[in-house]
Amino acid sequence: MFGGVGMIPRIKSVKPLDNYILKVIFDDGKEVLYDVNDDIRTIESYKDLREICGLFQQVQLDQSRTCIFWNDKIDLPSDAIYEYGKDIEHV
Repeated sequence: MFGGVGMIPRIKSVKPLDNYILKVIFDDGKEVLYDVNDDIRTIESYKDLREICGLFQQVQLDQSRTCIFWNDKIDLPSDAIYEYGKDIEHV
C-alpha cells in the first residue's frame, strides 16, 4: 500500500513510448513502465488507441493527477498503474 490507507498515488508525469508503453513518474519518486497492450486486447474501448492514428500519443493527466486519459471513454487510474507498472531500475 502506498503511504497510508486511502492514499491515492499522484502522477508527476506521463510519457507515451513506442509499442503502447507509458513511462509514468509518481510524486514519491517511483518510476514505472506500464504496458497498455493488455488493456487494448481485453477492453473494447481501448482498441481505439491502436485504431485511431496518433491517439495513444495524446495521453493526458487529469487535474487531480490521480488518473490519465485519452478521451471520455479511455482512462487509467493511477493506483492501477502504480500496482501493475514495472519498476524502472535506476543504474
